[in-house]
Amino acid sequence: GRPQHSKMYCHPNDIFPLTLTSATQELFGCRCDEDVTGDNPYKILRKEDIVQDMRMRAAVSDFSPVKQLVLDYPEDELLLVYDRDFIYGSSFYLVLTADAKERHLKPVVALGVEVALECEPLEVFAAQKTSEPQPWISLGSEQEIEEESVTDSRPRYRISRVRREFGAPIFFSDRNAMETKDGFLECTPYQDKNFSLKQMERHTGVQTIPNLKSSSTQTQWTYPRSMCTQYEPREFSEEEKENCLQSEHLKNLVNSVASRFEIAIQQNEIMDVFFDDWKALSEEDSGYGRKADPHLKEYQSFTDLHFSKEKTISNINWHPTINGVIAVAVTERLSFEDRINGSTKLLLNPSLILFWSFSDPINPQLLLECPDDVFSFEFCPSDPNIIVGGCMNGQVLTPSLSLFLSISLLTEKPTCGVVDIYSFSLFHSDKVSRMGVPMENRNGICVQIVTCAPDCCVMFWDIRAPRVLQTMADQRKQKVEEKPLENPHGVPNTFKHLDLTWKPLIRVQHISYCKTQLQLVLSTTFCPQDGELVYTDWKLEKDNDSGRLFSAKPSHRFIIHDGQVNTVRRSPFFKDIILTVGGWTFAIWKEGVMNGPIIQSSCSQKKCTVGYWSQSRPAVFFIGKEDGNIDVWDLLEKTHEPSQTQNITATQITCIKPWIVSSKQHLLAVSDHLGTLHILEIPWTLRSPSSNEKLSMSKYFEKEVDRLVYFEKRREMRAKEKKDSEAEELRKKMVRYSI
Repeated sequence: GRPQHSKMYCHPNDIFPLTLTSATQELFGCRCDEDVTGDNPYKILRKEDIVQDMRMRAAVSDFSPVKQLVLDYPEDELLLVYDRDFIYGSSFYLVLTADAKERHLKPVVALGVEVALECEPLEVFAAQKTSEPQPWISLGSEQEIEEESVTDSRPRYRISRVRREFGAPIFFSDRNAMETKDGFLECTPYQDKNFSLKQMERHTGVQTIPNLKSSSTQTQWTYPRSMCTQYEPREFSEEEKENCLQSEHLKNLVNSVASRFEIAIQQNEIMDVFFDDWKALSEEDSGYGRKADPHLKEYQSFTDLHFSKEKTISNINWHPTINGVIAVAVTERLSFEDRINGSTKLLLNPSLILFWSFSDPINPQLLLECPDDVFSFEFCPSDPNIIVGGCMNGQVLTPSLSLFLSISLLTEKPTCGVVDIYSFSLFHSDKVSRMGVPMENRNGICVQIVTCAPDCCVMFWDIRAPRVLQTMADQRKQKVEEKPLENPHGVPNTFKHLDLTWKPLIRVQHISYCKTQLQLVLSTTFCPQDGELVYTDWKLEKDNDSGRLFSAKPSHRFIIHDGQVNTVRRSPFFKDIILTVGGWTFAIWKEGVMNGPIIQSSCSQKKCTVGYWSQSRPAVFFIGKEDGNIDVWDLLEKTHEPSQTQNITATQITCIKPWIVSSKQHLLAVSDHLGTLHILEIPWTLRSPSSNEKLSMSKYFEKEVDRLVYFEKRREMRAKEKKDSEAEELRKKMVRYSI
């Protein structure tokens, strides 16, 4: 090998070489080849940080050799330089004077590397040059390499066996180990030193050649052209440039901003000026499981492989008094034609309402059997043991949970045949007389229901037994005893007095009903008026000629939605604000404003199947889609698009129903077309209202009403101007013809 020369390092008086441990580098942010590199070797250290380190660690501190020099330094910041090539014998050196600091920070413009030493250097460092490959000149080393190379010189042996012996059984036998050579192997209890030799010297031949690499690339050239306008830059002439560079104003400007410019450059090297602290702060609070997490989380899911197989969920309702219990109505996934063709087969499959409990997500806790598929059902507000449901065949059911009863009560069927009950509403605070006049319900017991169906009728029912029927039943008691009522299933006769005799209290014609209060907001669900919204009064009027009672005609009709209206629901915070969902859009209405909806969404890519207001936030509502997504709308955050969209299932969403368990837990029940019920937990951001949220939403709705009125006036004004213009044109033509 080549001889090793001793090397001595001499450094200027205004710097001091330092060796910093990894702990010190981590503490001051000057890790080698990470925080400081060969291209960027400078690090600004605060004087007070170095003094504090020397106080805390005393003699252990890496800065203790320069303690007095640091204390005597006049400025507040010192310059630490990373000596990657160990020019001065250590990995770092500390600049001890302000002049040396300024000299180091000034840009060095040179072709090579120049090192200014105050003392005479003992070793000259030449600038590194890129090595160039030279042609190979043989000096006889290839013979030495060939002699040192390892070649396979051992003889090769071939072992063969007769083919018929392949796979033959092997027989083991005993023999004397002394009869054959190497017949035994000794296992000594100690290590044999003859087999533990260490290689002390090794001869190896090495040859180096330049690595050649051939590469090519091709770029596609595009013709640059301006999208808006063509322009040409203005340039100074040579004389103007010379005058500007020699002007005293430019020199004074450069001298005044030079120090600030250097500090700004240093700060850009020390820290990232484009780092968004506010964004990083919000990302820290928006981690999973924290209050800022806006996503719905899967809490529980229910499905039954027997009762829910090949069925869809038509309606869901939380039990009003028992937490963790929810009821779902499952129906066949068949069209009207398929139901007619397979009516015989459907009679063998029971139509059920399933009761699920969080305590047992696998097995339903209760099954209510119905004569036909139930499209809608509701719990009685005053007595949760009573459920009212509407069937596909037009029947209304009032099963009692306390008796596990399922009796079908036949309604008057229209001439069009089978009618399915689509919607229910139960009166709690008010009652309705036979004339349609609302009355106060003082005892708070719910005894009236409202149904609607595609037979163009809304019917009001009273589940109390009529007194006249009770009297007639007493008179005919003996005759009835001779022909007892057929009851093959042993169901109690609790509602026997209503069987085949229950008739509606009020009938409103030519509309289809969805839940409202005094005045009905109605959505048609039959062709050809698909997507039509009807507003009417349920109070009956009396014909002056015949004296018969009849329902009034709808006062307003709107065609806003481009498909069947599936949701009409009032806001729980504003009784005059109504949400309607149908087709590919949804709309928000204000009762009393008959110019149209105050808010109407644009057409979405997927059809909207259901909608529901939030029970805790006035500005939030949920929209279910046919692709299994739920759009969460927060009108305080965005009004042109949903604040978030989350996929719940792979098929159409059929029902949405929120429920408040406690102030810290809000749940959202979502059912799909495959018969699966998903229970989602609503995050903190969607259940906790902001301060004055209800007041803010009230003002927002008022603004939208004013906007609607303003545009209506503008429309009327434009129509009037157009009419006047056409009249003026007609008058001029008449004058021209008369002349």
